[in-house]
This record gives sequence, C-alpha cells and structure tokens, in this order.
Amino acid sequence: MTDTSSFATSRRRHRWRRDLVELAALFTAVAVADAVANTVAHTSQGSVALVGFAVVLFATTAFHLWWAHRHEHAPPGNGDGPSAGASAPAARAAEGATSLWRMRTTVRDEPGSLARLCTALARCGADIVNLQTHPLAHGTVDELLLRTPAALEPGDLSRAVGEAGAHSTWIERADAHDLVDVPARVLGLATRTALDSAEIPLALRKLLGRCTVHSLPSGTGGMSPPAEGLLEETQMQLPDPSGGTLLIERPHLPFTPAEFARARALVELGARLGPRLPRGRDVPARSEGDDVTVRRADAGDLPAARAMHERCSPATLRLRYHGPVDGCARHLDHLLSPRFGRTLAAQTGSGRIVALGHLLWDGDESEVALLVEDDWQGRGIGAELLRRLVALAVESGCERVYAVTREQNTAIVATMRGLGVPLDYQLEDGTVVITARPDPAPTRP
Repeated sequence: MTDTSSFATSRRRHRWRRDLVELAALFTAVAVADAVANTVAHTSQGSVALVGFAVVLFATTAFHLWWAHRHEHAPPGNGDGPSAGASAPAARAAEGATSLWRMRTTVRDEPGSLARLCTALARCGADIVNLQTHPLAHGTVDELLLRTPAALEPGDLSRAVGEAGAHSTWIERADAHDLVDVPARVLGLATRTALDSAEIPLALRKLLGRCTVHSLPSGTGGMSPPAEGLLEETQMQLPDPSGGTLLIERPHLPFTPAEFARARALVELGARLGPRLPRGRDVPARSEGDDVTVRRADAGDLPAARAMHERCSPATLRLRYHGPVDGCARHLDHLLSPRFGRTLAAQTGSGRIVALGHLLWDGDESEVALLVEDDWQGRGIGAELLRRLVALAVESGCERVYAVTREQNTAIVATMRGLGVPLDYQLEDGTVVITARPDPAPTRP
C-alpha cells in the first residue's frame, strides 16, 4: 500500500474522534458564553471582566499567528509522515515539468548585453538550449530556444528580458523538432531540395518558421525581383527556379539579413540543379486485373491526365469538381504544377493513368482531391492515393488535411474514414468539408 492510500485510510479511521472533539468544543463555547453573560449582567465588575476576556482572546490570537508562521517556514521534514509521503511525488512531478519556447529579442550591440540577457533568463529558471545571433546595424537580434519550468508564463519571460535591456521580444511555443541545430536543419532541407525541386517552398517555410510562401507566376505581383532577391522588413522576394517569383511574408516579425542569405542560398541551389522529380518512388497499389503503380506526376503528364478526364463519366467529374464538367480539364495546368502542391498518379502497366490524387497547399492546412476513372473505382486505388497524400502532407508540416465534396459523394467520405484518424465534418448548402488531423509520424510513400 502506498503512503497516500494509508494516509486516506487513517483519516477515515479517526474521523469519528474528530467529530466528538468538535462537538465538545461547541458545548464548551456555549458554556463560556453563558458564563460571560452572567458575569456581565449580575456583578459590578462586568466591564472589567469583559476587558479581561478581550485580553485573553488577543493573546490567544497572537500566539496562534506566531505558531502558524513558524510552522509555515519550517524546514521540510524527513518524509516519514504520511502527509510527506503523499505530497512528495506531486512536488517532484511539478518540478520536473518543462516547456519549450522560441524567443527572439533585440539587444544593444555592446559588451555585456548578452550576459545581462542570460542572467535574467537564469533567474527565471530558463535553460538556454540553443542560441543564434543576427547582427544588425542598430543592434543584435538574439534567437534563443529555451527550456523553462511549465509554470513560467511567456509574459514573465518578456518582462525579465525587458528589464535586462532587450526590446522587440517575440515568443512562441517550440517542440522537439526545434532541438535540431540550425546547420543540421539547413543541410537536411538542402538534401530534400536536391532530391525534389518542388520542395523549395516547403523548405523555405521550415527554414524561416511561421511565415507564408506565395509562388507567383511570371507577370503577376508586380515587377520580377532582381536575381539576388529583395528584402523589405517583413517581406522577401526571390526568383522561383520553376519560373516566376517566390514571395515570403511574415508580418509579425521582420526578416534578418542572415535569414535572407540562407533563403537565397537554398533557392540558388534549386536553380542550379534544375527541374527534377524523386526517383524510385513507384509503389504498387491495391487493384484487380492489372498491375498499377503510384508515382509522382507533374506537368509532363498533362496529355495522359487529359485523356483520363475524357474517359471519365460526367457524374464522376461532377463529384470531383463540384460543378459543370465542361472544360474541367483546363484546371490540370494548375493542379499538376509543383508550385501549388503535389500530385500522385495511379498508372497501369501499359502506361495509362487511371487515377489522380492532388495535395494543394493552403497555409497550415492542405486540401486533398481524388479522381478515379469509372472502370477502376472500388478497387482501393483512391484509398491508396489518399494515404500517400496524407503522408506527404504530414511530412511537409501540415497540421490538418481536408477534402471538399458534395453531400452525395459517399465514396470520399468512406475513404477519409478509412484513414483511422479523428475527423471533423462541416456541412453547408450540400457541400461537405471533412478535416483530418493525421498521425504526426507516418511513413513517407
């Protein structure tokens, strides 16, 4: 039996004694009150008695306060008693709980400024896990990864560093992925970019943190940026290796020259390597009657994708595009472009595309859409495409994946349910939005 349970049993065993003591105290108080009333009413020294009783009460109260204050500040016991055994595990658990925070703050470029910042954080119990410095003309931006006690609030950190002379402080939650140091993270992103040119927008987002990356085709969004890029406070523009402009925005936090240099180097790497798709990703899909493989698709698959649309019935196309089917194939230029997301194709052994799955970037979320040729429906190909698209979305850092469909499209609803993850449903005017929060660690297709 643990100390906690034995203490609870002891309390139940002696509760009747405590009740008797409280009852006796009540009768004693009534008797004392009656004696005081009789003394005041029937003796000539009633006022003197009242003063005496008051002095006794004041003395008793003062003694009680002294005794409580002394025990409140007494050193902890050896833990032999039941109450010590009950509270010690909870205290140890509270002391061990920590939180991770990413902080960015600006200090003056002078000797001792960083030391004052570190001292202030140490007084709060914050452990500096990682530190980067971004020199500026008017000071130095320090980016810190902190491990703090769980009870410490962001406001406490901001006040502490403010008193140390820092300003323009920004704090957000961090997770275990942020424990990787910057050089290792940059090398990993460069490797992904080298294997797949479509990874550049996502690599930039992982490199720069919470920001928005827009891929603008040529001729939109104003003049094209110079070859070396353009940095303007909370916005940077870089030439897109796939054509057009990469517009990166972070309204809540200005970019530093060091961040701009890292982003520009990553984009230049993609431009030097040229367009490319990962190799060796063809994976058999579950089907009947023919060998089907799942692979990445791009603009080079446009003729085969259009041919598949022509073979699909109007009803199938209507469920996919939620409206008129005339000219729906014209959207394929957008859907197959790596600028806007990823596309997976299910291909037969003869090279004919029989299904397409699209993953379209939408901030922290991603939209998935499926189209399976009529003769190939009901063979599990759509479910296989969806599973691989969700894996791509999670690997790219998307927190949620959603599908937009019509109410009568029960097939996509069943396919989403087959993921085995929590789903949210929204229904409005016959349109259903199904949002999934997938497992954060699926295998990459």
